[in-house]
Amino acid sequence: MDPRHIAYERHGSGRPIVLLHGLGDRRQSWRSVAPQLVNDYEVLSVDLPGFGESPAPSTDEPYDVHSLVRVIREFCALHDLQRPHLAGNSLGGSIALELGVQGVAGSVTVFSPAGFSDNLARWGMRTVGVVANLATRIPMPVKERLADTPPARAAARVALRGDPSSPEAKATRFGVQGLEPGAPYVRMVPKIAEYDFVARPIDCPVTIAWGDHDRTLLPSSARHAHERVPSARMVSLLGAGHIPMADDPLAVAEHIRWTCNAADRLVARIR
Repeated sequence: MDPRHIAYERHGSGRPIVLLHGLGDRRQSWRSVAPQLVNDYEVLSVDLPGFGESPAPSTDEPYDVHSLVRVIREFCALHDLQRPHLAGNSLGGSIALELGVQGVAGSVTVFSPAGFSDNLARWGMRTVGVVANLATRIPMPVKERLADTPPARAAARVALRGDPSSPEAKATRFGVQGLEPGAPYVRMVPKIAEYDFVARPIDCPVTIAWGDHDRTLLPSSARHAHERVPSARMVSLLGAGHIPMADDPLAVAEHIRWTCNAADRLVARIR
């Protein structure tokens, strides 16, 4: 995976913040958060390889959490981002935490990061992988029609939004474009199901936030996160689901800002 091919948006000025989306998502998931930060920071919203406008690695290349960690580290080096603040959701949160372990990050703020699930949740993710593989055999027009049925839309709202009945959640639906043979989503799901974040020190401020209505990676995972990253500031996002940037972008931005400020104060004391 070549970091030169990663699509991104860059706005604002100041110390950089790199925003990393979740599995099957794209950089636009941060579109309501980034404007809250650009007056004080240079904000880079990234499309992870295989999603949005970033090409996927070839089928003979590694493609898992650790390979994405390597390419985002190379992306930061390519753009001369010295210990940027990192923020991530789900898969992006795991990448940010791993880069924090490697000393790449100035601070880390993550929302429902993968890698802390119990056995039941892992079984659920494996089941998602099996279903995704089966779905690759269904013609795309049929999948599109199924995704637009009321039961499928209701399931998407329950899985992804904190308040499935809110007007903002009405347009939520499962994306099916990634359900093709060999597609990045299909390749990545089983890798995430087996991924575990291993406890190691992180030498920068860390905030781990979990939506209390997250039905994709359950809030109980936050306990495992606290055990493995005991130095982290733990936050419960009231009323938020798995993608809190959609449910409460102001709170998401404020938690990112809090962690960035903590890191900046730490740097100032060292100097």
